[in-house]
Amino acid sequence: MEERSFGPVRFIPGINRGKYPYCHSIYIESAKILIDPASDRERLKRLRDDDGVEQVWLSHWHEDHFMDLDLFDDLPLGIHPLDAPPLTDVESFLDAYDIQEQAFRDSWRDIVTEMFHFRPRQPRIALEPGTRQLGDLTVEVIHTPGHTPGHLCFFFPESGVLFLGDYDLTAFGPWYGDRESSIPDTIASVRKLEKIPARTWLTCHETGMFTADPGNLWSDYLDVIEKREARLLNFLDQPRSREEIINAWTVYLKEREPKDFYRFAEWAIVRKHLEGLINAGRVTFDEDRYRLT
Repeated sequence: MEERSFGPVRFIPGINRGKYPYCHSIYIESAKILIDPASDRERLKRLRDDDGVEQVWLSHWHEDHFMDLDLFDDLPLGIHPLDAPPLTDVESFLDAYDIQEQAFRDSWRDIVTEMFHFRPRQPRIALEPGTRQLGDLTVEVIHTPGHTPGHLCFFFPESGVLFLGDYDLTAFGPWYGDRESSIPDTIASVRKLEKIPARTWLTCHETGMFTADPGNLWSDYLDVIEKREARLLNFLDQPRSREEIINAWTVYLKEREPKDFYRFAEWAIVRKHLEGLINAGRVTFDEDRYRLT
């Protein structure tokens, strides 16, 4: 993938098409604002040294969006206030993922610190929803909760560019496995974004750039949620334990490596579906088993 500018908005592709643990970054050239610094560490160093960066914004708090934030420790950091707490210390970060198993928590503490260069940060810029004027450039900050409670997207009306962050329209579908994630909010946010009159759509992962209307991709992306739930309900044809549900791989479809990471991720998403089904009276939990009502 190559860099490309859309008016004042520069798309900086991530390594390996922005697949985790990388993401595509956005650089607002006229304002020298870098969004989601986790694309390509060497490229971001050159951007800092050659073009200049004056502020760093995050679409949300996840590690694959701040991996290279340590290169800009001296700069003001902007994020939605609801997503600021996980950045303040590593224990709050782990809590936001709802990582409770001590062995996994200990390993993830090391990974986040060493691989993702986590450093405690106190954001100085509260990116509240609304219109911001950056010189002659207008940016609309759009609060899109669901993925995280403070997930943000950015619309640049003069150039028609909409940055979707982690609502990335990939075939995998949405992530909503954090402690404060929400399936209903995810659906509402994607539907809101679909209605914005953009001409170019940029995302943080994989394809990254859409210069034609994504069309059916909006619905395909949300349909993944329904398909996951259908597979889960089908598996609950008899009472199932947590371990049995994880091993069914209704989200990732097959076992993946590193095993501990994907087992955690599988349960994180499935749990959200189970919570919704229990609240709707369709599933109960007793004697360590989930069962259809």
